[in-house]
Amino acid sequence: MAKAKKMKFEVQENETISECLDRIKAEGYVPTSRMEKPLFEEVKEDGETVYKPIGRKIVFEAKLLS
Repeated sequence: MAKAKKMKFEVQENETISECLDRIKAEGYVPTSRMEKPLFEEVKEDGETVYKPIGRKIVFEAKLLS
């Protein structure tokens, strides 16, 4: 099966950014962009809903090396 020309790689829990970049390279891709998305937790405080940051999700977009 042919590889996709573009793929997204998410930095896994317990994986460093460097390890993710190595994984991308090992699969024959080169990163083209990095996106970070904040992760929030919904918490009830004094009857109000408050969103507290609990982390972030890092995703790399990569293209296939030719």
